[in-house]
Amino acid sequence: MIIASTRAVLDAEGNQKKGANGYGETEPCELKTIKLSPVYANNDPKHENTKFWQSSPSGSIELGCVNAAASEQFKVGKEYYIDFTPA
Repeated sequence: MIIASTRAVLDAEGNQKKGANGYGETEPCELKTIKLSPVYANNDPKHENTKFWQSSPSGSIELGCVNAAASEQFKVGKEYYIDFTPA
């Protein structure tokens, strides 16, 4: 899904630019929604997806992305590993 949104306007150092009013500047952009769900492996008991599915058969991760280059990395129908590492 794609909707209209805004994102911060950044300077060369990566800081948000300030407008004449002192508030951070924004610009219009597209917000793309990326939704990831667990997959299964068509009844192959040795496949890693089957093992994962048996432990986590439902759920989803939903990301809102305003970075076009980042969102283009996700392709419909492809599978991705997700790694949860403590911060």
